[in-house]
Amino acid sequence: MKYFKYLVLGALFGIILTKSEVISWFRIQEMFRFQSFHMYGVIGSAIVVGIISIQLIKRNHLKSINGEEIKLSDKKFNHGIWIGGTIFGLGWAMTGACPGPLFAQVGAGANVGAVLIMIVAALAGTWTYSALREKLPY
Repeated sequence: MKYFKYLVLGALFGIILTKSEVISWFRIQEMFRFQSFHMYGVIGSAIVVGIISIQLIKRNHLKSINGEEIKLSDKKFNHGIWIGGTIFGLGWAMTGACPGPLFAQVGAGANVGAVLIMIVAALAGTWTYSALREKLPY
């Protein structure tokens, strides 16, 4: 019961993703073909909310679920960022699915078999990265 509120927030977030159509393959393809502003508006709104949230965390010294102060360290640029971003974007464009809303797609019943394959692929990619992380260039 301690984490019930997070389950409720996750379900609410999944409903919002579904109703705003950001889990729609068609909407994602529209974005990559520059046919619609819909997804760019959603992503832009998320960036603004993220900027405001980070500023609130920093200025108010907010704490985590466990009561520890949240520390946000500066990130240094490396070439892996644009290489990984390019690979991520290509996968997103080809599959029409960002890893974030994959579970919302399953919940919405969107071609569950294909989405489950993408979930397995996302988990395999994450595992591969963790296994090779120490050997990758910075």
